Amino acid sequence: MAIREILVVPNPVLKEVSQPVAKVDDELRALMDDMLETMYDAPGIGLAAIQIGVPKRVIVMDIAGPDEEKAPRYFVNPEIVWSSEDTAPYEEGCLSIPDIYDEVERPARVKLKYLNYQGEEVIEDADGLFAVCIQHEMDHLEGVLFIDHLSRLKRDRAVAKVKKQARAA
Repeated sequence: MAIREILVVPNPVLKEVSQPVAKVDDELRALMDDMLETMYDAPGIGLAAIQIGVPKRVIVMDIAGPDEEKAPRYFVNPEIVWSSEDTAPYEEGCLSIPDIYDEVERPARVKLKYLNYQGEEVIEDADGLFAVCIQHEMDHLEGVLFIDHLSRLKRDRAVAKVKKQARAA
């Protein structure tokens, strides 16, 4: 396993649409293991492969609290097959947009279909933080960042702040 570099805005790779994965094999599992290690190191609760420069439809996630046992999850070719009409606001942040947080309104519940670490198909309902996180990470697969859900002014300010932090580092 290896910790990979996480791309940050305004890197154009983050706007690419990720491609479906043909099969879950040892090479893909090695990528997911690297992604998980990278996410934990950051630290974060979700990471899409495109955030480390790999345009594949792969997500890792662990929404366990700090006092809970780690609960890593793997999502290959995830699809939302149903979304609730009711929405809920949630303050989001992103490893690719360091130190920027803002409220985003998303469907409160979703049903998703994906392949797990073993390549088995799973259909699952998500709500709460799980629903927010999976929708946030799936946006990455389409080249969409959480700041794209904000006003142009807030989005421009967020990118400018990240650029300024990068110059200062």
